[in-house]
Amino acid sequence: VGFDENIGRVLKVLEESGKLDDTVVMVTADHGYFLGEWHFMDKRLMHEPSIRVPLLVRYPRMIKPGSLNDRMALNLDLAPTILELAGVKVPSAMQGSSLVPLLEGNQAAPWRSEWFYAFYEYPGPNMVPKNRGIRTERYKLIEYWEENPKQYELYDLQTDPGERHNLYGEAQYASLTQDLLRRLH
Repeated sequence: VGFDENIGRVLKVLEESGKLDDTVVMVTADHGYFLGEWHFMDKRLMHEPSIRVPLLVRYPRMIKPGSLNDRMALNLDLAPTILELAGVKVPSAMQGSSLVPLLEGNQAAPWRSEWFYAFYEYPGPNMVPKNRGIRTERYKLIEYWEENPKQYELYDLQTDPGERHNLYGEAQYASLTQDLLRRLH
């Protein structure tokens, strides 16, 4: 509740000062969080509850109110976005891509079709095995690379958004698995 109330307070101050529609307001978080899914708490595995992060942007001069975009935005896209919105050239060495084309509603804008994940703080206080993976628009491959033997998970997020059926090792997914492993490594 405090988070929502404080965002409301910021919006109210901007409105009272007459600057609300001239201000880009971005609300996000640094990670998702397990709330009992798979009997997990916390955030360090590559499953959707842990990696999905809210991103709300309000800027009526550019963004149609109520619009949605399901493209894969990452936290590293925020800095290039802020720079572009401020009229500052984005350094070529900066990782991430400006979200401005997506914010403008350009559904045809070229955009990433996959991204890489890694967690490697083990052993440590959370005792989560080192894991990395590749997430595409439809599939996710997770590799626990220090396990002996290595362990893998493969999910079709279109047909199994809850990631309940591990497809790794199933013959009909062998080619896809090899392609994802190649791209991961």
